[in-house]
Amino acid sequence: MEFQKVTHVLFDLDGLLLDSEVLYTEAFTTVCAKYGKEFTWELKASLLGFQGHECAEKIIRALDLPLTKEQFMQECGQLYEVLFPNVQLMPGARRLVEHLHKKGVPIAMATSSAKESVDKKMQNHKDILGLFHHLTMGSTDPEVTKGKPDPAIFLVCASRFPDKPKPEDCLVFEDAVNGIKAANAANMQVVAVPDPRIDAKELQTATLVLKSLEDFKPELFGLPAFEE
Repeated sequence: MEFQKVTHVLFDLDGLLLDSEVLYTEAFTTVCAKYGKEFTWELKASLLGFQGHECAEKIIRALDLPLTKEQFMQECGQLYEVLFPNVQLMPGARRLVEHLHKKGVPIAMATSSAKESVDKKMQNHKDILGLFHHLTMGSTDPEVTKGKPDPAIFLVCASRFPDKPKPEDCLVFEDAVNGIKAANAANMQVVAVPDPRIDAKELQTATLVLKSLEDFKPELFGLPAFEE
C-alpha cells in the first residue's frame, strides 16, 4: 500500500484518543434497562460516529422507548456527570499527540461531541487539549451542518488551519466506520483504530487499519518519526 505524504493531522476523540465509548455504552445500557430494554452491540455499532441527538433518536426508535429525545439525553446526561471525569486516554494517544506537537506538525480535533461534553471528558486531560491548534466540535459548531459520515466536520476542521491545507494533505485518525466514510468523502487519508468487534469488511476503505495508536509509524506518511 502506497501512502501519500501529509502535512496536517486531524483526530477524532471518542474511542480514538479517549476510552469513552465504554462509558457511553454504560450510560445507554443503564437508561434502556430502566425501561426493560436491552442496548445491544448491534445497536451500538450502528451509532458510532453520530452526534448525540442522532444517537438518542436511533435508540428510542430501535427500542421503542417511552421517552422523547430530550428526556433520553437528560437521563444519560446525569450518568455522564458521574462517568466522564474518570475517562482514560487510549494507549499511545498521549505519546502520539505530544510527539506531533513537539515536532511542529499542525494538529486539530474533529469530534461529533458537543463542547460541554468535551469539557467534561477532558477535565483531567486539559494538557493534551492544549496541544491542538483548534477543536471542531460537531454537535455545537454552527458550520458543521451534518454529522459523520458526511465530510463536513473534517472539511470545516481543515479550513481552520491558518495555511488552509488541501484535503489530500490531511491525515485523519478515526475509530468508527462513519468516521472512515466521512474522511473518504473529504478526500483525506484515514488511519483507523477500530473496536475489535467491527467487521473487517467495513474497514476496507481505510488507508491503514491498526490495533492500537501505539503501532502507528508517522514516517509512513512523511511525518517525523518517533525517536527511539
